[in-house]
Amino acid sequence: MLLSSAAISLNPQSLPFLSFSHSVSVPIPHPHPFLPNPSKPTHFPSLQISCIDAAQPFDYESHLKNHYIQSTSLKIAILGFGNFGQFLSKAFLRHHHTLLAYSRTNYSDLANQLGVSFYSDPNDLFEQHPDVVLLSTSILSTETLLQKLPFQRLRRNTLFVDVLSVKEFPRNLFLKYLPPDFDILCTHPMFGPESGKESWAGLPFVYDKVRIGDEENRVKRCDKFLGIFEKEGCRMVEMSCMEHDKYAAGSQFVTHTMGRVLEKFGLESSPINTKGYETLLNLVENTKGDSFDLYYGLFMYNQNALEQLERLDMAFESIKKDLFGRLHQVYRKQLFGDNGEVDKKKMLPQKLLANGSLIEPPLDNVRQDGS
Repeated sequence: MLLSSAAISLNPQSLPFLSFSHSVSVPIPHPHPFLPNPSKPTHFPSLQISCIDAAQPFDYESHLKNHYIQSTSLKIAILGFGNFGQFLSKAFLRHHHTLLAYSRTNYSDLANQLGVSFYSDPNDLFEQHPDVVLLSTSILSTETLLQKLPFQRLRRNTLFVDVLSVKEFPRNLFLKYLPPDFDILCTHPMFGPESGKESWAGLPFVYDKVRIGDEENRVKRCDKFLGIFEKEGCRMVEMSCMEHDKYAAGSQFVTHTMGRVLEKFGLESSPINTKGYETLLNLVENTKGDSFDLYYGLFMYNQNALEQLERLDMAFESIKKDLFGRLHQVYRKQLFGDNGEVDKKKMLPQKLLANGSLIEPPLDNVRQDGS
């Protein structure tokens, strides 16, 4: 019995859950050994196979991207997950870093929404062996926190970073409390959730590599962390902690002081605001969102702040003196018709001190009638 040509085909419509892409026709030799007419051309049946895309091609670009992210990402533990810690965490997540957080206040729900692992105990957090431990606490609570941290649960060369608004104070605390093998990077983002809510481009970021090990992996780890702010467009400024505090007292502390003075003054918007007045309103808006603890920390833990406060006070008194001095000249001219010159004949009689010295009479005590 001769077999006629055979064909096998799959109907895509009968298998809707499969995705068909192409079909192939394969010739099949005739199974019977004896051909009925060898002089005629041989006709072979065909087998039609429709194949599906079951095996996906290897996505090399995706593989490279994942490998790059893993090689450049850091595991960062944020101690102090308040307003500023949350502000920084959003940028860290944009750069695919793994984040852990600890805070005295329970921010677990908010942390879960952001994609941050929240821990209520620093022992549990440190057992995750973060690459970087970032202090985002208040200035006033920094030393108390450092005294309680379980450093023995961390890797021996963990990088510690602070983002406090003063620099010599945390630098000295790090050197005092951290094990000698730990790396230290003191930083200060010179912006906050208000001034940096739109973009960090062009905003200054100050840092001081206080103690970074010579090993290549430790140097790269520090550079990776700084790279976050560099990629966000910050203006990177490397300077010592001492220099920072000197400049910050003349800029940041004075700015916060003037903002709080104007807030106490009760500065309000009006229908005829000038650009200068709008600048003052923005200053009040930017500073009133910060806690008084922050402002007090700027004053208490920056040895240059008191000098700046005294200079502000002296400048204000000097302006008052200039104003009242000019006003006094105007009143004298109106009252006495002179230019402030005192007629020697109209001076009050001089009085003797106990030692016989003469007292020069003050100009303001001259009477109009000369008596």
